[in-house]
Amino acid sequence: MRRGAQRIVPVLLFLSLLVSGVVPVRAADPEIDRLVQSPVGKDWVTNGGNLTNQRYSTLKQIDTTNAKQLKGAWMTRLKGSGLGGKYSFEATPLIKDGIMYISTGNDDVFALNAKTGEILWEHWSGIGQTISTICCGWLNRGLAMGEGMLFIGQLDANMVALDIKTGKEVWRTPIEDWHNGYGITNAPLYFDGIVYSGITGGEFGIRGRLTALDAKTGKILWRAYTLPAAGEPGGDTWPAGSDHYSRGGASIWNTPALDPELGLVYFAVGNCGPDYDGSMREGDNLFCASVLAVNAKTGAYAWHFQEVHHDIWDYDAASPVVLFDTMINGQPRKGIAQAGRTGWIYILDRTNGKPLIGVEERAVSQEPRQKTAKTQPFPLGDAIVPQCAEPMPASGYEKAGCIFEAFWEEPVLIQPSGIGGTNWAPMSYNPETGSFYVSGTIRTSAFARYGDTYKLGLRYTGGTQAAPIGSPMSGTFTAIGGNTNKIVWQHKTPYRVGQGGGSTTTAGGLVFRGEPDGNFLALDAKTGQELWRFQTGFGADAPPAVYEVNGEEYVAIATGGNQSQLSANGDAVWVFSLKGQLGPLWPPPAPQSVAGPAGPVADGVDTIKIGDNNVEYAYWPGRTRVKAGTAVTFTNVGDLPHSATAFEKGNWDTGALAKGESKTITFDKPGNYYYICTPHPWMYGQVIVE
Repeated sequence: MRRGAQRIVPVLLFLSLLVSGVVPVRAADPEIDRLVQSPVGKDWVTNGGNLTNQRYSTLKQIDTTNAKQLKGAWMTRLKGSGLGGKYSFEATPLIKDGIMYISTGNDDVFALNAKTGEILWEHWSGIGQTISTICCGWLNRGLAMGEGMLFIGQLDANMVALDIKTGKEVWRTPIEDWHNGYGITNAPLYFDGIVYSGITGGEFGIRGRLTALDAKTGKILWRAYTLPAAGEPGGDTWPAGSDHYSRGGASIWNTPALDPELGLVYFAVGNCGPDYDGSMREGDNLFCASVLAVNAKTGAYAWHFQEVHHDIWDYDAASPVVLFDTMINGQPRKGIAQAGRTGWIYILDRTNGKPLIGVEERAVSQEPRQKTAKTQPFPLGDAIVPQCAEPMPASGYEKAGCIFEAFWEEPVLIQPSGIGGTNWAPMSYNPETGSFYVSGTIRTSAFARYGDTYKLGLRYTGGTQAAPIGSPMSGTFTAIGGNTNKIVWQHKTPYRVGQGGGSTTTAGGLVFRGEPDGNFLALDAKTGQELWRFQTGFGADAPPAVYEVNGEEYVAIATGGNQSQLSANGDAVWVFSLKGQLGPLWPPPAPQSVAGPAGPVADGVDTIKIGDNNVEYAYWPGRTRVKAGTAVTFTNVGDLPHSATAFEKGNWDTGALAKGESKTITFDKPGNYYYICTPHPWMYGQVIVE
């Protein structure tokens, strides 16, 4: 089976129908179906604005001439929901008929008056706080609406429907069991009576899939698996005679897009499992790190394009796909684009998955023990972040490489890291400028494979990547031409912005985006010039929405921080307008721009708590100073398994500690002992021994 885009295969693939007969075809909510197929106007009724995921609003009351006049129309705190260091607030609010609906990192849902911010109703999820199979923070990326209901996927892998008028639960469907590694963080998609949702768990040995549910009843209609079994197209890209595909990861992190005319639903697929160890999964490992299209009514495979063959770098395709129409060589084309962690934008024909702008297969670095692919796809055009790392001999890293550099058990510095490029942050597309607006992260990681044994419900990553102590971390925000894949303009940002914030663009010639330091910005879409900046007081790490009530245009953003960037946590929704009266808040503490432990040194403290003070992903204290010969006890008081694992010096390790478990390490010799959490390698600590 050749790589890249595949011709349409007229068979029903990855289809496990749980109902008999033909899936009913019906227009269950004609109004929502009309809105999601139309250009976005006064209402914002699905996560990406409409079925294209363009995040483009046709409203233009706010434009390049008056954006500097924007002030806060209202700011509402959501009663402490998702308030704490383990949470991220990444949801895009939905707005219809003057009412806003928004979900928090605790899967709680609020309805607010979109003009005043008054809370109209609230639904508290009651989700268990001891879920141990969450990869990257407690978060929810948003809702879908249709048939008088709101739909939310929960971290416990349940899909829940709420009455849109009252917030009361209508139905609940378990998509999977969270104990087995599954969860849901994507905002689902509603269209024509069907709710579509992906599933997480790529770090826990799951089998990824897109699930389609009947919106009225919650009954599962079909599942389209992202990992093919033997005999199915793509099945021969996994080791023959093995069942590794059944635990090979391939999550769906974000909202699908849908083309009603072609009858296809499209989605981006995440990394293979185990993340960093390819030694037991020889082959290209479809459909990891791919864009996949399936029949919107049946789940039958249509086509795919794989961005990374045999992924060992955690190069998820995590950002939502975007549908757009363009001209290539004077010919109108139906496009689809996806911003990868590799730092490239992949621009394809959405009818068949073939590149609209060239992609070349090029030979890459090899490591036979990793079963590395001989070639990788290189899109023609510009990358949005640097793709080569520099050696750091002073830190003990002599070996460094560029994208797709192979590695084994000796750490190798590589850029982009698996947390680099564009992660979950959605890009936007403005049909007037013809440009995509893309957030990126610049971060070097030290990659190493150490092997892993699969155990149901436990982390299964096979290695690690962590930024060297003292290495810089920053970002880019870039306009990329939709018919050239070349940079139109680019900003360097002092912080990483590829994690969750993303962007939204308008017919007023604007691009709106938030930053982890709390600032919310309006830019000129054509030139990139900054026109307006407002300090929200909390990490502004969510994608904005644009809407209109009673003839007045508003811009909304959730501000509550992002735990993986350690930006300021909160529970606030900010809304802005030209008639607003609210001024900015004091800036919160800035997020880290250099890798390593932070905070003051605690003298003589020999007990370190992990996940204390409602901050799941941190050591308390992060830095301590003790005498040689001191036994230091690490205790996990958080909800997730954590470790303290030697980084850059020594080979000591607590191993994975479950909630309530402790391990004591004795430090006999003077020196600086840095450590990380292996399951969450953005956590750093330091023991200074004198």
